[in-house]
Amino acid sequence: MFETMAIEIEQLLARLIGVNDKMAEYTNSAGVPSLNAALMHTLQRHRDILQDYTHEFHKTKADFVAIRERENLMGSVRKDIESYKSGSGVNNRRTELFLKEHDHLRNSDRLIEETISIAMASKENKTSQRGMLKSIQSKMNTLASHFPAVNSLIQQINLRKRRDSLILGGVIGVCTILLLLYAFH
Repeated sequence: MFETMAIEIEQLLARLIGVNDKMAEYTNSAGVPSLNAALMHTLQRHRDILQDYTHEFHKTKADFVAIRERENLMGSVRKDIESYKSGSGVNNRRTELFLKEHDHLRNSDRLIEETISIAMASKENKTSQRGMLKSIQSKMNTLASHFPAVNSLIQQINLRKRRDSLILGGVIGVCTILLLLYAFH
């Protein structure tokens, strides 16, 4: 039924193409004034309508063919499922066990691949961090070699800080001892 309707629509589209061609010949003939804009507009409108009809027909036909192919495929799949279900019990059980084992192996393979990808990402991250730390260290060494006065100044500040800490600790210790001696006498 679809094929006969498709052939009939194609014939109608061919007749419409013929009518449009005759209209174009009429507007191009010598007896018709070439300045008739309404006639040219009508002809262009009919051509656009023909193009829309043709496009819609081809689109609908392709959709219908795709649906029919899908239905044929689903029918064959249903037939395969029914033949599988009606198969012998021993072979069915064996096939079922093989399929389960195959699924387990596939899942294990997938998990191993995910673990490997995580390990590779961690390795790349650590490598990039090591590179950044090495570049920071080299920049600091370059800075220290360019400015030895800054380096010696930092060392002197650290020495004074330690000396001041020792002096302050000694003063606090002596004060604590004197306070304890005063408290117990």
